[in-house]
Amino acid sequence: MKMSAFFAGLGRAVVLMLVSAFVLGPMLVTVLGGFKSAGELRTNPFGFPQNWQTEFFSSILSDATFWRFLGNSLFISLVSVVLTLIVAAAAAYVFAQIRFFGARWLQAYLLLGLVFPFATAILPLFIKVRDLGLLDSYWAVILPQTAFGLSLSILLFKTFFEQLPKELFEAAWVEGCGYIRFFWRFTLPLSTPILATVGTFVFVSSWNNFLLPLVVLNSRELYTWPLGMMQFRGEYVVEWNRTLAFITLTILPSVAFFLAAQKYIVAGLTGGAVKG
Repeated sequence: MKMSAFFAGLGRAVVLMLVSAFVLGPMLVTVLGGFKSAGELRTNPFGFPQNWQTEFFSSILSDATFWRFLGNSLFISLVSVVLTLIVAAAAAYVFAQIRFFGARWLQAYLLLGLVFPFATAILPLFIKVRDLGLLDSYWAVILPQTAFGLSLSILLFKTFFEQLPKELFEAAWVEGCGYIRFFWRFTLPLSTPILATVGTFVFVSSWNNFLLPLVVLNSRELYTWPLGMMQFRGEYVVEWNRTLAFITLTILPSVAFFLAAQKYIVAGLTGGAVKG
C-alpha cells in the first residue's frame, strides 16, 4: 500500500510538473526574449541571454503611449467586470430564488452563449455598434464583452446561490426582508468567492481581447494593449524583442489580479460560502 501510494503521488507530481512546464515555458521564453538582441533571438530563442539588454524595457516604460494603452485596457476591463458582476449576479439570483413560468427556457437561451463562437458574431456586432453610434468608443468594447460574458457568469453565480441555505432566506423573510434587500444585504456579502472567480475570468478575458477592439476602435488614443503591441510590426520587419518586452510588461497586471484573487477562485468553483 505504501509503495502504491508513493507511485501514485509520484505520478501526480510528474503530471503537475509537465503541466506547469507547458504553461510557464512560453511565459519564460517571452520574458527572456525581451532581454535579447534580434540576432540572439534567431540563434538562441529558448536559452538565457548572453548579454542582458534592458533598453527595450526601459524605452517602453518611458513611452507615454504604453501607459495610455495600459490605462485604456485597465478602464475597459474594470468596467466590464463591474457590469458583468452586477447584471449576472442579479439574473442568477432571480433564477436561483424565484420560480416563474419560462425560467428553464430563459436559462437555456442564455446558456446558448457558451456554445456560440464570438468570431461568428463580429460582423453583425460591428453593424449594431455602428447603428447605435458607439463606434470608436470605450462602450463599443465594454458592452459586447459584458454581453458575451454573461452566459458563463450567470451559470457560475446560479450554481453558487443555490448552495446557500434556504433557511437563511426564510428567516429573513419572516423578519420582513424582501428579495431585493436580501440580495444586497445577505447574498452578495456571502458570495465573495464567486464574485472573485467571475471577476477574474472576465478581467483576464477582457484584458487579452484582441479581435473586438481591432474591429470597433479606430482612434489610436483608444487602443488597448493588444492593439498597441502591433506598433512593433512593420511591413517588412518585426521587432520581436520589443514585442516580447511589451507583452511581458502588459501581462503583469492580469497575473497580479489573478494572484490576488486565487484563494477565492477554488472556493467559488467548488462550493458555497455557507454550508446548510
